[in-house]
Order: sequence, then C-alpha cells, then structure tokens
Amino acid sequence: MTGPFRSLAVRNFRLFAAGQVVSVAGTWMMIVAQDWLVLGLTGDSARALGVVTALQFAPLLLLTLLGGRLADRHDKRLLLTAANAISAVLALLLAGLVLSGAVRLWHIGLFALGLGVVNAVEVPARVSFVSEMVGADLLPNASALSAAYFSTARVAGPALAGLMIAALGTGWVMLLNAVSYLATVVALRMMRPGELHRGAPESRARIVDGLRHVLARSDLVLPLALLAVVGLCGLNFQLTLPLLAKTVFGADADAFGLLTAAFAAGSLAAALVTTARRGRPSGRTVVVSALLFGALETVAGCSPGFAAAMVLLALTGFASIYFVQAANHRIQLGSDPRYRGRVMALYALILQGSTPLGALGTGWLAERFGARSGLVVGGLVSLVAAFAALLAERATGRDADRDGTGAADTALRPPPAQEAPEPSRHPEPPDGPDLRERDRTA
Repeated sequence: MTGPFRSLAVRNFRLFAAGQVVSVAGTWMMIVAQDWLVLGLTGDSARALGVVTALQFAPLLLLTLLGGRLADRHDKRLLLTAANAISAVLALLLAGLVLSGAVRLWHIGLFALGLGVVNAVEVPARVSFVSEMVGADLLPNASALSAAYFSTARVAGPALAGLMIAALGTGWVMLLNAVSYLATVVALRMMRPGELHRGAPESRARIVDGLRHVLARSDLVLPLALLAVVGLCGLNFQLTLPLLAKTVFGADADAFGLLTAAFAAGSLAAALVTTARRGRPSGRTVVVSALLFGALETVAGCSPGFAAAMVLLALTGFASIYFVQAANHRIQLGSDPRYRGRVMALYALILQGSTPLGALGTGWLAERFGARSGLVVGGLVSLVAAFAALLAERATGRDADRDGTGAADTALRPPPAQEAPEPSRHPEPPDGPDLRERDRTA
C-alpha cells in the first residue's frame, strides 16, 4: 500500500486504528453527554463545567511523567489493555447512575477524576506504542494517520451524541461509550506480538533522565514552551464550545453536536494534510501555525451567528491540529529514541496537563464576561506567545534544521553520559526516532 494510508498495510496498526476509531468516537460522545449533563444539573454554570474539566485533566498534570516511566519499563500493549478495560468499567458505573436518575454533580466529578488517572498511564503508553507497531520508516505517516482517525471519531462522535441525547438522553450515550472501549481491548489482544518492533526495556528508566535530555536541546524547549502557553489558554474547546452553543446561540443538543463536529472536521482535514509529511518540520513551521491558530480563534470568538461560527470553528480546528502535529513531529523526530515514553509523557503533560488550569481560568472568564471571552482571550494570548517564540527563534539562531541536528543526526549521535546511565546495558533500540500523535483528550 502506498500514499497517505501506507501505514495501514501493517496488520497490527490496522487493528489498532480500527479499534481506536470506535473507542474514540465513544469517548467524544461521552464528552458531549457529560458537558450537557453538567450544564443541565447546574443551570448552565460555566464554573461547574470548568471544575469538572479540571478534575478530568488534573491527573495528567500530576501523574503523566510517572506514566511515561511505566511505558518505558513495561509492556505497552498490556498497559493499554488494562487502561481501556478500567475506563470501560468507570463509564459503565456512571451510565448506571444516570439511567437510574441518581446521578449528582459530585458523581460526575469523581468519574472525571478516575478517568484522568487512567489517562495519565494510557496516553504516554499509546503514543509511544505507535513506533512499536510500524517501525521507524512508517512512523511519521502512522502518527499523522492516528491524528486523522482521532479527528474522524471527533466528527462522528459529537454529531451522533447530539442525536442520541435528543432522542434517548445522556445515560444511553454513556452506556454506548462503555461498550466502545472493548473495541480497543479486542484489537490489542488480536495483535501478533512477534511483529512488534520492540527495543530493550529500560529497567532503570528515570524521569530525571528524560527531563535532562529535553532541557539540553533548545530546539525541543522552544516548541514545548509555545505548546504550554497555547494549551493553557487557547485549546480549551471542551469548555468554550458548549458554552458558546448554549449561552450565546441558544442551541439545543443537536446544534451543539453540529458545532463540535464542524470544529472536528477542520481537525480531520489538517490531520490528512500532515500525512504527506516525511521529515522533521522546521521551527518556523511550528511558530507560523501557532500564529494562524491564534488569529482564527480570536475571530471565531467574535462570529456574528451560528453559521459563521461553524465555518470559523472548522478553520480554527484545522489550524489547531496543524500546529499540534507540527510541534509533535518537531519534538519527536528530534528526540533520542531511548527516552520515548518519557519525552512523550512530557509532551502530553504540557499539552493536556495544562488543561486543568486553563479550564478553571476560562470558566471564570466566561462566567464573568461571557462565553465569547474564552475564545477571544485564548486566541490573543496564543498570538502573543507565537510572536514571542518567533523572536526567540530568530535571536538564538540555533534552529535544528539549520545547524544539522535533525532527526537522523539525533538518532546517530550518542547521548551525553549523564543522559543515558549505563549505556552498555541499555543499547539504543534499532527502530530509530519516534513520532507520535496527539493523545486523546476528554
């Protein structure tokens, strides 16, 4: 198989992708149902929605680095199987409470917290597992395809959730989400372990070694810093979209699903565009895509009507995924492959772990100044951060694409002694530098 879908020729990755489309679609259905339920229980309280969102993402902020250490030390396939099974049980319990009419706001918060703990282990294991399925040559394509199927599920999930909520209520949506996790569990158990590209495990993998590796590389620090600001202030769409739909446009569940699907459709288009990428993007590509995202989010916050909001949010979705993928590829193709789990845990920590603080701040802002303010302020802050990153890149003059520290050079260059304890016992895996998708969030 050739072209943008060439990674699907690998049986293990094909199984994984199929299971993830079903599972992630169920997750996005759950997100819509959960947000709608919180707003219904609290009288459209932006603050309550912000607290629930913060509870869901707080464990990523606290535990993701530990999850990356586990991914480097243990069987990723087994970790993913356990994480998806536990998520299914949690979703089933919440669905039972909703269907019985006994659900309270604290139940939803407790479920969100539990799911966040599971995700702190699942995300770094999943994003680093992509390289084990396809190997180094297909890794960029597989990473982009992963973003594509996540975006596909993000289009289908909210649209279907809106219809189901209107027809059956939120409880049945949550029950369907519980069943959807089994698709990934079945796909993982159907894989052929002998066809995985596994390197020698790091029996003494330490979190500090991964941090030391990143801090020694300015071409990794700059995109991570930019990602931190944009993730904190600009990527709070789980909170801003339901508030925009319900409090600004007076939309029902069906219309809310369409608004979310429009954003996801733009994300899918960007993911498909990035499947053509074959090398490490420049630092300038990362910064310019962040500038575009900030501008579009600002304009989307000022959209005059529902139809205009759908179009502008689709463009914003495109820019958001293009930026996140560019940063992802920039970081991973420049990283030493021995630190895969830990580097991607740091990436996930910055991208998703900043959401609790961002959700609380955005919720307070929307409560005080209206739902539009969350988008407008987030876009403006992202713009300022991107301009600062552009100036920093010009000032340092050490962009990796100009000084020869690209992906291939990084893979061949031996790491400093302090970054790789006992190199003779833990040789570099043969499958080269890693490139991963954005994790799933909810």
